[in-house]
Amino acid sequence: MGNRNLYDKKEPKNTLMYGLIDCNNFYVSCERVFNPALNDRPVLVLSNNDGYIIACSNEAKRLGVKRRPVYQFKKEIELYNMAVFSSNYTLYGDMSTRVMSVLSTMVPDIEVYSIDEAFISFAGFDDPLSLGREIVRRVSKSTGIPVSLGIAPTKTLSKIANRFAKKYPAYNNVCIIDDEEKRIKALKLTPVGDVWGIGRGVSKRLLSRGIETAYDFTNLPQDWVRKNMTVVGERTWSELRGIPCIEMECTPPSKKQICISRSFGKMITDPINLSEAIATHAAACARKLRDQKAYAVSMMIFIHTNNFRSDQPQYYKNAIINFPVPTSDSTEIVKAAVEALRRIYLEGYLYKKAGVIITELTKNVQLNIFDTVDREKRARLMEAIDHINDKYRAQLKIATQGNGRDWKLKQEQLSPAYTTNLNDIIQIK
Repeated sequence: MGNRNLYDKKEPKNTLMYGLIDCNNFYVSCERVFNPALNDRPVLVLSNNDGYIIACSNEAKRLGVKRRPVYQFKKEIELYNMAVFSSNYTLYGDMSTRVMSVLSTMVPDIEVYSIDEAFISFAGFDDPLSLGREIVRRVSKSTGIPVSLGIAPTKTLSKIANRFAKKYPAYNNVCIIDDEEKRIKALKLTPVGDVWGIGRGVSKRLLSRGIETAYDFTNLPQDWVRKNMTVVGERTWSELRGIPCIEMECTPPSKKQICISRSFGKMITDPINLSEAIATHAAACARKLRDQKAYAVSMMIFIHTNNFRSDQPQYYKNAIINFPVPTSDSTEIVKAAVEALRRIYLEGYLYKKAGVIITELTKNVQLNIFDTVDREKRARLMEAIDHINDKYRAQLKIATQGNGRDWKLKQEQLSPAYTTNLNDIIQIK
């Protein structure tokens, strides 16, 4: 197809359109915003503990680098002078918030789909293409993050349009599917495995039936799709045919579970270090509960060794805690988590990971007549702590959490927190 536009430019119809805006190479782009010397240079971003490549720039991809363990590309990194960074989720999260904030000023409805993606509604706009171009321009100018936008009558089709906007430079980062000819052409050029909502297992089954493209999939009988792919597959089938079935979720649904877990930067045996890690994860779960105005009914904590080290003894254990009164109190949740850890900890093992999972949540609290906790007073305390931590970016925490010095993630190549730490603000000389 070359650099020629996939679709001829036509005036869009005055119908409800959805957009999917996606930040290009988001983690890499965040690093480049504050370090222009990285532009045009191969850049890699690593996973927790610096073990795995989770993002690579287009320059690195052209040199054959893929999402694999970083040690597999040690020679290429040195040969091509690639820039390598530890994951800086504080920076990435703040930059994501900035992107979403710009979007929220330009369209009435926005659904944050992930840290670097959002669906937007063009309801009420006669010319979504012109607005889409202005959105891409303003987001890139305001944040420094390059973005691509796909526009179509359904969310699933907007995902496909976004794929073309990102892949082909001739679109100038905006692709719109606004008539039947464009829809069919796009579907014929989209492998069925690349369709949003079709997983790897379903894709293999479809390929075995000779269904290779999204267009082939839409030509299947609806009854067959419903029978073999359930209601989810039927919804995707309808969306690809231009029939909206997936509505905008402008208010994120409350989570049914909350999980905080981390691998350690180095394997540890000391129960004090394990307690600090579990306490820190439990406190983070409690904060998430308060953010969504929910309470923990039950909780599970777990610890385990490195199952990739066959030369070492292995151990995995978890413990379940049921709270007599549902709670979001950090002190209560942390205390219960640490006590549970004491029950399952065994000496003589090298532990690699620990985590806390709030397994059951509720929005309502049924008080217990035997409860001795002053819950109103505790709620005011938690509110005060959250307010101080948010306003002053402080780190008020429970003493049991310790300083995390021996169990924190390995982040040897971490970039500064340019936007959230006064000590890391760029200085102009």
